[in-house]
Amino acid sequence: MVLRVSLIGAGNIRYHYYNLLKINEEEFKKEIEKIAKTLANSGYEIVLLPDRGISFEIAKEFKKLSKGKVIGTVPLSDKDFGINHLKPYVGAEVNGRKVFDEFIDTNNWYKQDLTHCIFGDVILMLGNSLGSLGELVYGFYLYKLFIGDKPEVKAKRKAIHPEARAGEKVPFSVVVYEPFIKERLNFEIEAYIKKLNGNIYYVKNSEELKEVLEKIKALARD
Repeated sequence: MVLRVSLIGAGNIRYHYYNLLKINEEEFKKEIEKIAKTLANSGYEIVLLPDRGISFEIAKEFKKLSKGKVIGTVPLSDKDFGINHLKPYVGAEVNGRKVFDEFIDTNNWYKQDLTHCIFGDVILMLGNSLGSLGELVYGFYLYKLFIGDKPEVKAKRKAIHPEARAGEKVPFSVVVYEPFIKERLNFEIEAYIKKLNGNIYYVKNSEELKEVLEKIKALARD
């Protein structure tokens, strides 16, 4: 099984990265290219929501550099908010190739937010926005149920979604990309992730990201 990285991060690039974190636009774009190149050379697939933001920008660069699979998670049956705003991204192309190779139907936006991260083996956190924090925390909460840490609740990955894979091949992990965050994860959240034997990696650049992805891949071979 090819390992898969779930990308999460801010949607409003100008507000979050340029204004809030004070990252120079040119430097931001260079970091995007470096991350995409590292992912493209890693042998991993990537999974993300097809929407505006940092994850989509990385997916475009990834597709330019790699034949690796790009998967979109889309709430195709949602009736409350709809998905019209996703259509430009769902059908996007780069260099004459579709950015997305396939899609996972998450049913509605509520399940989308809850389940997005569990479609990957490892999470790459690219910013502490409201949406990305929610996705991270709920991903590990569902993982908590998978591994029986809440014995009153019997939950199985494939019953929640047949494509769910968190914890199947390697310990469910999050890699936090430090150039795109102001502070580390909340103390209590870190403690809960560690309680579940989840791994937390902080990386300062794309070279450290490469090393961590290799380390995680080595765990899958054991």
